[in-house]
Amino acid sequence: MVKTIFSVDDNDTNLIKIEDALGEHYNVITLSSGASMFKLIEKITPDLILLDIRMPEMDGFEAMEKLKSRKEYQSIPVIFLTATNDTDVETQGFKLGAVDFINKPFSDAVLLNRVQLHLNLNGLIRERTAQLERAYHSLIFVLSDLVENRDENTGGHIERTVEYIKLLVYEMIAQKIYYDELILWDMEVVPPCAMLHDIGKINVSDTILNKPDKLTESEYDIMKTHVIMGANIIDKVIERTGEDMFLKTAKLFAEFHHENWDGSGYPHGLKGENIPIHGRLMAIADVYDALVTERPYKEAFTHEAAVDIIMSESGKRFDPLIVKTFYNIQAKFDELHKAQPQKGHYFQIRS
Repeated sequence: MVKTIFSVDDNDTNLIKIEDALGEHYNVITLSSGASMFKLIEKITPDLILLDIRMPEMDGFEAMEKLKSRKEYQSIPVIFLTATNDTDVETQGFKLGAVDFINKPFSDAVLLNRVQLHLNLNGLIRERTAQLERAYHSLIFVLSDLVENRDENTGGHIERTVEYIKLLVYEMIAQKIYYDELILWDMEVVPPCAMLHDIGKINVSDTILNKPDKLTESEYDIMKTHVIMGANIIDKVIERTGEDMFLKTAKLFAEFHHENWDGSGYPHGLKGENIPIHGRLMAIADVYDALVTERPYKEAFTHEAAVDIIMSESGKRFDPLIVKTFYNIQAKFDELHKAQPQKGHYFQIRS
């Protein structure tokens, strides 16, 4: 597939020279301003951008800042075109995220070689990133499966809760709820991190984990430790491998999914939006699946009963805006649950 390059420059002579140098090898789209680039980029995503620095209205640095502020454009390599050899200019450009500078006037051969270099390098980076993501997903699956196999009552729970979170997030983005935060999520990476939300159960004894009756108060206190245990396990991995966004995200799901909107939850007693949104989303996904799944000592709640319980906890246990979103798409939750196998997930609702 022919790669697309945006060439952005207010000088027509430069645009013609760039198109002559690259047009035989790439789909070159010439643009006379940063504003015109942002209009087109909504429709066409380029593989690389050649960006002039000195332009009226919006210069190259301003255009670069705007590009990097949008997650969907952050991975596009940008090469600055400049007529100056000022090291301060280059320093500023690299700080903003440029991959290279090409000085004007440039030869066709230099321009073509530098463009080829960065396109090939960007492709390699994307391939390696995809490999890492596959490795992360495999690690998550193995660890979460280890927890699920210990707990005889959680068949399918982990996979279903991830799918519930995806349903909620996509709907919340569509409805502009917590939009500024959620639009930055990589949906191929963030929701799967929720599979580790119960990783701390590895440290809970089988006697408590698989007890066929409701837990006593002391047993429940032990069960509650799985939240901090999970956070500690992930912290130990971070200490050995270095801070990583994937691991930090998994920790948010693990540590905060039993906090309550009104501050009555655990382990920190956080309240309202002080609870990371990962925990607030996980809380509803976790409880819904617990309610509609059969337990060893009781029948499953109907979908309608589970919805009523969650609605009644709006503003108390759960974030009201997320509850509203849940209610709007409750039928999708029901369809998803019926379509996947389930054995029962132990969950003790606090009075």
